[in-house]
Amino acid sequence: QVQLVESGGGLVQEGGSLRLSCAASGRTFGGFSMGWFRQAPGKERESVGAISRSGVTTYYADSVKGRFTISRDNAKNTVYLQMNRVKPEDTAVYFCAAAARSWVTDAGMYDFWGQGTQVTVSS
Repeated sequence: QVQLVESGGGLVQEGGSLRLSCAASGRTFGGFSMGWFRQAPGKERESVGAISRSGVTTYYADSVKGRFTISRDNAKNTVYLQMNRVKPEDTAVYFCAAAARSWVTDAGMYDFWGQGTQVTVSS
């Protein structure tokens, strides 16, 4: 079992920056690939990006590519989502997820999910 707790959400102005954190506990964090997802009101959950166990490989959705960066610190059992040049359309609840596999991007392949943190971008 892995427990995931997101933090760092809040209100940010368009063009600003925000860093989300996802702290993991319960099992060896380095054995999990991690992903970030988001869900806006009235919309389906969508992938933001993913990072491999080692942190060497990353994936980003086209909508955030070049603006968002995913990183991880296995010593701190934490994965991060650095959000730069945010837009109103980035407003959503952001979730992190963990998969006991070397590399995962499909939401259905993740084993554990956090409760989410709200990000609101004002224009």
